[in-house]
Amino acid sequence: MDAASTADSHLSRLASAIAEPARSRMLCCLMDGHARTATELAAVAEVAASTASAHLARLKEQRLVHAVAQGKHRYFRLAGPEVAAALEGLLVVAGAPRGEFRPTTPNRLRAARTCYDHMAGSAGVALHDSLHAQDWLRATSEGGDYVLTPAGAMALESLGLDVAQARSARRRFACACLDWSERRPHLGGALGAACLQLSLRRGWVRQDLDGRALALTPKAAREMPELFGLA
Repeated sequence: MDAASTADSHLSRLASAIAEPARSRMLCCLMDGHARTATELAAVAEVAASTASAHLARLKEQRLVHAVAQGKHRYFRLAGPEVAAALEGLLVVAGAPRGEFRPTTPNRLRAARTCYDHMAGSAGVALHDSLHAQDWLRATSEGGDYVLTPAGAMALESLGLDVAQARSARRRFACACLDWSERRPHLGGALGAACLQLSLRRGWVRQDLDGRALALTPKAAREMPELFGLA
């Protein structure tokens, strides 16, 4: 079997794993970056515990989720940011808007939320656009990847972001991640994750304890309004 046929076969199995409604609900639930037990995911998917275990085994087999044992509990999370990015893109396709785009995402999630470990929603898109407008980030010709300019590196380091640490991560450094509520890219990759952590540390955003929603704070409006589209 040639490489193309093998790739086609793998894609078919992956699509089949995502296509089942209960499994797709589990995957969407895990997009906030939090790990959850099989019992919690069974409730989300509205299936019995035994059925949830079978679904999670299928997702694990297709490398869409990872299982982590901690004490007596076993937790599941998305296998990585590339899975979150793929799901985010599929949500865009699934929306299939007709005519003028009118987002149906709840306002709280549309304003700011996590997409795995980086910022999404209108605030995430504004952050992405601001970094480009200031020429801190530039697009490359390589599949939506971005490069950080010297000026951008200096500016982000002055704010407290460890650029070297982000570069050393074993993942894409900076890339476009299509936002399913805004239908425009927000910043993904290691740099996107680092920007979210910086925003949390500086008190510019607050994160829900159990959920994807983020809240921009008055401190963000005072200190960095242009970064989050608040100016």
